[in-house]
Amino acid sequence: MNTIDQMRRPSKSEQMIAIESLPAFSSILSGIHSEETEIEIEETGERIKIPFRALAFLGDILKAMGEGKPVSIVPLATEVTTQKAAEILGCSRPYLVKLLEEGAIDFVKVGKHRRIKFEDVVAYRQKMKDQQKKNIIEIMGFDEELGLYDS
Repeated sequence: MNTIDQMRRPSKSEQMIAIESLPAFSSILSGIHSEETEIEIEETGERIKIPFRALAFLGDILKAMGEGKPVSIVPLATEVTTQKAAEILGCSRPYLVKLLEEGAIDFVKVGKHRRIKFEDVVAYRQKMKDQQKKNIIEIMGFDEELGLYDS
């Protein structure tokens, strides 16, 4: 399983393959109406049963790779350490601990150690990005009112 440290952007060739593959893959997915699917690996001739949701997820991965975004798979119930959570949020560990103690993000204590659900960290990061976007729009509005920004 990849960790945040091991994530990397797809190479240009991986990105191009994903871009080229996605339309055909999406078209094939739209024609599947079963929960259990079977694929064949051309190089080996082997047939493998795969849940439809896993194939749909592969479509999401191809889309992200085509856009040049790094991709990592982490089960949502995974708990992360305060250090990992701080890395995900791009802040210091002491600042994260302050957020935890203020109740901004839920956590549990295991002995002396704090553990945070990965999904809670990602939700907090999205909340902060949404707030930043709102603040930027607000600042642009003020600048516009003052005549500092032409729309």
